[in-house]
Amino acid sequence: MNEIIWILVSVIIVSLISVFSAIPLLAKKKISNKLLVFLMSLSVGTLLGGVFIHFMPEITEHGYSIKSAMYIIAGFVVFFLLEKFVHYHHNKKCEEHDYGHGHAYHLAPLNLIGDGIHNALDGLVLAGAYFVSIEIGIAATISVIFHEIPQEIADFGILLYSGLSRIKALFFNFLSATTAIIGAIIGIFLAGATENFSHFIIPFAAGNFIYIAASNLVPELHRHCKLIDTLLHLLAISLGVFVMYLITIIGPAHIH
Repeated sequence: MNEIIWILVSVIIVSLISVFSAIPLLAKKKISNKLLVFLMSLSVGTLLGGVFIHFMPEITEHGYSIKSAMYIIAGFVVFFLLEKFVHYHHNKKCEEHDYGHGHAYHLAPLNLIGDGIHNALDGLVLAGAYFVSIEIGIAATISVIFHEIPQEIADFGILLYSGLSRIKALFFNFLSATTAIIGAIIGIFLAGATENFSHFIIPFAAGNFIYIAASNLVPELHRHCKLIDTLLHLLAISLGVFVMYLITIIGPAHIH
């Protein structure tokens, strides 16, 4: 029961991030590009720190095997395919309707569907992580939150570009974010129905997080090539890893 409370509170917080992240855009304030890059760098650190400080020790504790490796690869490939789907249809719509701002209307439902699936997977991962231990659940939650902030700002911008009003964009972005709760409920059910769920979901989550950090975020950081930018990236990535390390020291005890 304790794990379920942690799971539900965490996914509700993650879902509310979509609202809080959009507040500056609702107020017509431009988000600093440097702030977004810093948040992306911080996210790289928390995601990789979550994988190698929390997830991998858990995976190896039960004996690293070919099955574990395949689950990690599956997590990587699922997010690769999800992103391929979104980019393919995004580009197709742009090619079919390349006549100004109006074509962007088609991006809204596509973005919401892709983001909804992504958020549902996040909820599934968080549920599985908490059933392994509160510590790993908190680490996974923090990693997801830091990734969701720049992601949700970008998603909100896409919805505005597609022609939705600020209020409608905020509502639909929040609606898409709440699929994390659905994913978490499914995760709770699966964790109760099978003892092997955690043996699958933690390596799967590791693959997810590695893909997001290495394929989504790092390429964006490479677009900022100045020495000061690189130093800022290293600082933020190190800070993210340090946050994950702190959880092992001051977080709840490791409970199986």
